Amino acid sequence: MATNNEKLAVLIDADNAQASVIQELLAEVSRYGTATIKRAYGDWTTQNLRSWKDELHKMAIQPIQQFSYTSGKNATDSALIIDAMDILHAGSVDGFCLVSSDSDFTRLATRIREAGLTVYGFGERKTPEPFVAACDKFVYTEILRDEPAEAQQEVAADLGNLQHLMRAAIDANARDDGWAALGGIGSHIGKILPAFDPRNYGFKKLSELVRSLAYVEVKDVPVTRPDGTTMTNVLVRLKRVAR
Repeated sequence: MATNNEKLAVLIDADNAQASVIQELLAEVSRYGTATIKRAYGDWTTQNLRSWKDELHKMAIQPIQQFSYTSGKNATDSALIIDAMDILHAGSVDGFCLVSSDSDFTRLATRIREAGLTVYGFGERKTPEPFVAACDKFVYTEILRDEPAEAQQEVAADLGNLQHLMRAAIDANARDDGWAALGGIGSHIGKILPAFDPRNYGFKKLSELVRSLAYVEVKDVPVTRPDGTTMTNVLVRLKRVAR
């Protein structure tokens, strides 16, 4: 995954993204790198994108005008894809943030990854699975804003699938004594499920999520750094069945 000094191109499909969450979305982008390019694509002559106009100025996002030449054809998608390929070949960024809930960008995400760059996807939970899977990481924009408790519980409904992934990740990263480092577990699950995020289950951190699971044990191991300061390594293992 990207480090904070990596340059990222944030390309927004304004027709299929919400202006109301853009501030939180850019804050999320800053966790992965620096947004050196920020562009939003759409037909800005229409009333449909009125909610975006104030946000564009406030967040220093460049609007890219794309007229809808033919009814039923999405010219915005084509303009974004062409720009993305130009940026890719220019070699000016280390990764892309594609903001859309549209599956039309699935092939674009795959092509960028084939070139060795990281792709972060951002979209609503309705985003088709192929686009989610085509990204290195996918963030559902609903988790970027405060939601009612019942909405969070809807997200946490897939606990059975989480248990399957968690068990597989622990097994894959476990030492001989059964303990696995939390970082390795998170990376393993993320490679299988790009949309994996502890916030989907109502927790801010992965460490908080694993501590809530009844089928695992968690222990904190203090480690002394070369400079004399200490840090805590979180280790996880599956609970042993009593015989």
